[in-house]
Amino acid sequence: MESQDVSTEVLIKFWPWLEANRKRLIIVGTGAAVVLLVWYFYTTRREQKAVDAGVAYTQLQLSLPANPTPQQVADAFLKLAGQYAGTLAADRAQLQAAAALFEAGRYADAQVLFQKFLNTNDGSPLAAAAQLGEAASLEAAGKLADAATAYLAVVKSHPESNEALSAKFALGRVLEAQGQLTEATSYYQEVARAPLAGTLGSEAGLRLSQISAHPAASKPAGKS
Repeated sequence: MESQDVSTEVLIKFWPWLEANRKRLIIVGTGAAVVLLVWYFYTTRREQKAVDAGVAYTQLQLSLPANPTPQQVADAFLKLAGQYAGTLAADRAQLQAAAALFEAGRYADAQVLFQKFLNTNDGSPLAAAAQLGEAASLEAAGKLADAATAYLAVVKSHPESNEALSAKFALGRVLEAQGQLTEATSYYQEVARAPLAGTLGSEAGLRLSQISAHPAASKPAGKS
């Protein structure tokens, strides 16, 4: 009974303030409801867009014409990426387009697409893969110094990623090609010792054996 009296007293004291601020409270409440509705609509739409993008990506993979040209593949995936921008499927489509050009030997064009991806999606979960693709494109084009710099960027930016391990092995390969055997050995050793290196670790071990048998292996590496 006493608690009811207290509640009634509080309500009596609070009621004049409610009456005085009724319009403001209605406006604030309506505004909050609108914001909540917009947030719900945006979130639901974004989630549905991500689902639609994933479905479209799968359908595109299954519906490509027989023996398509690299440009056809790249154009198809880039079109999808544009339609579903902001989704993970769109990011994957961009990288797929770049990979198609790389596999066709169009390394300069592939590198441009990988770089374009990084310029607009630096925070993407696929950024490390894009960096690795850009570095591989530079290496395949014979730009070894630039490739080494790009591979090193992968290692520094994403040290715990699978791409970092691949980048270290590639760094060893590039440095070995440049005659920098001591530096190459260091990267190969890191890969060979990595617990999850798998076949890449075995390949690194083989490279180490080949370098140790090289007459220049015991000499200081020269500068490129």
